[in-house]
Amino acid sequence: MSALRFEVLARCGANRARLGRVHTPHGSFDTPAFMPVATAAAMKGLTPAQVRGTGSQIILNNAYHLMLRPGGDLLERFGGSRRLMRWDGPMLTDSGGYQAYSMSDTARLDEDGVTFRSFVDGSKVHLGPESSMRVQNQIGADIIMAFDDCPPAALPTDGDERRLARTRGVADHARRLAEAHERTLRWLGRCVKAHARPREQALFGIVQGATDLDLRRRSAEGVCSFDLPGYAIGGVAVGEGTDAIRTVVEFTAPLLPDDRPRYLMGVGYERDLVMAVAAGVDMFDCVLPTRNGRNANAFTREGPIRLRNACHAEDPRPIDAGCDCEACGGGFSRAYLRHLFAAEEMLGPTLVSIHNIRHFQRLMMDVRAAIRDDAWPWLLSSWPCLGRQQPATDSDRP
Repeated sequence: MSALRFEVLARCGANRARLGRVHTPHGSFDTPAFMPVATAAAMKGLTPAQVRGTGSQIILNNAYHLMLRPGGDLLERFGGSRRLMRWDGPMLTDSGGYQAYSMSDTARLDEDGVTFRSFVDGSKVHLGPESSMRVQNQIGADIIMAFDDCPPAALPTDGDERRLARTRGVADHARRLAEAHERTLRWLGRCVKAHARPREQALFGIVQGATDLDLRRRSAEGVCSFDLPGYAIGGVAVGEGTDAIRTVVEFTAPLLPDDRPRYLMGVGYERDLVMAVAAGVDMFDCVLPTRNGRNANAFTREGPIRLRNACHAEDPRPIDAGCDCEACGGGFSRAYLRHLFAAEEMLGPTLVSIHNIRHFQRLMMDVRAAIRDDAWPWLLSSWPCLGRQQPATDSDRP
């Protein structure tokens, strides 16, 4: 028996978008779905009840961070991350491989996995397919991700030291991409064998290939040769531009099985989300709502605003007049929020983070309504921010 069941409830006539529902051992969630990121079993500054109040039905934890602190063994003794953090709904965990390799300039990649220095105590730590499965089994998420090799999307430049470190010892970028593709498939086979709780936790495979569409096709064929409950598109939003993300997603999503949920990892701007939904993607995660919220940057239907700007010093309006979140619906003005950040009060990041998550959940609600009612033009006209140019970004992952 599978730990996950997916049903498609409606399809949009204008594109490949579909309305669905995913059923897990800890509840169901509607798709297309946006998953807020509780990296270390916490949504910074927010309680689980506040996160649930935004309309979030599923959240994400990160195995890399939880493996290092508090550790898989402790989480297992507590009955998993869900019980420890008091979240009562579905949960997904990232495998940790991307963070282990990207967050340390001293990380060493080989066939067995990634060896890196812990950011907690500097100790040497190894993470591979088997250990990633073990810690994700201990965390106890409903959906767990295969351990994959995520290469840089584009050839790094001489001035980009961080990305150069990721390709150390590999002169030919094309060879690096091919190597990552083959290794990801080998690691997926090892993850399937090591997964100890398949009836309780659904394992998703990850398609790689960077911006090379031929590699994307080959990767999709290889990953989908494993009969898994769901599949993900990885290796996007890691340095490439918006146009490249669109090209990869629109090419790759239709290659994945129609009867399984499709997950686009780490992409979070509104325009990119809606583009991916139109291509047939069902699930998303991103740190942008809370990361930007902690820095006084708020999302609105019209586009982002910077609450630290002087123009908001005496502005009595809420962040977004049409929003029903605790910040906007509670009557907190832009002027007050700006004051909170200027005074370094904790309430400021909390309120703006709540608003930002609710903003994305409201977008997903309207996306689902547009699919159900076959009213895609209404969606595009109702959200002016969808027509705005999104800022270039490195990775939106934690």
